[in-house]
Amino acid sequence: MASETPFAPGKVAVITGAASGIGRAAAERFSGIGMRIVLFDKDAAGLAEVAGSLAAETKTIAGDVGQFADVERLRDAAFQAFGEVNVLMNNAAIGGEGSDNWNGLDAWRRILEVNLWGVVNGVHAFTPAILEQGTRAAIINTGSKQGITNPPGFAAYAVSKAGVKTLTEQLAHGLLETGKPVSAHLLVPGWTYTGLTNAPDGKQPVGTWTADQVVERMIGAVEGGDFYVICPDGMVTPELDAARIRWSAEDMTENRPALSRWNPAWKDRFEAFVKKELGE
Repeated sequence: MASETPFAPGKVAVITGAASGIGRAAAERFSGIGMRIVLFDKDAAGLAEVAGSLAAETKTIAGDVGQFADVERLRDAAFQAFGEVNVLMNNAAIGGEGSDNWNGLDAWRRILEVNLWGVVNGVHAFTPAILEQGTRAAIINTGSKQGITNPPGFAAYAVSKAGVKTLTEQLAHGLLETGKPVSAHLLVPGWTYTGLTNAPDGKQPVGTWTADQVVERMIGAVEGGDFYVICPDGMVTPELDAARIRWSAEDMTENRPALSRWNPAWKDRFEAFVKKELGE
């Protein structure tokens, strides 16, 4: 992959879910770099507020990532305004409220429409045009640790983010085969203070990272050629993340019960495994 950074003055970034959280933080950071930015969100008023706070040349489009026609409209507006796209952040997402394993069918559909189909739509709408540019570009899809270690609860959200992980892995390999200077990356935030964070008092929970920290980590990782951008936080170190991921993957190879990490019968074995991995 070409070493040229896609994060540079004059380059163009498209961000979905840009009205708040990680999307807004990315817009602010990219503006500081001197990039040109296209912001997309269902919250038109929020988009206008973000755009008004940026020094960058900015275009806003309101719409729903779950609707392919809206994402096509976003693509057309971006290329009409700026002629190319160097960073595509498929970042829009909603939480898992209203769904569980066998209830909340409407919530399941909406969560998958936004969190998974929103990324599918972004990839399908933008990738052919980005490849045709022939210039360095990065497609960054926002996943979640819930889509990797799969903790119980909020099943629809975990399913959607597991789908984003697999989709992005497939995309990265497909892009590699084209020989073009376009890469794919899976952004996996840790516990991050965003609009999805449960903080009814408005205060940042102790132990969370800020969205700005996530974006800074993302830029460095993409420039360094990393595919998996797994962010720590104030409560979980990279070493603990690695131990948890390894244990979850070995549920299959060791033929353990599903989600054995949370199975009371496996609690002591999991804790012993983590201590060994961390050298404690």
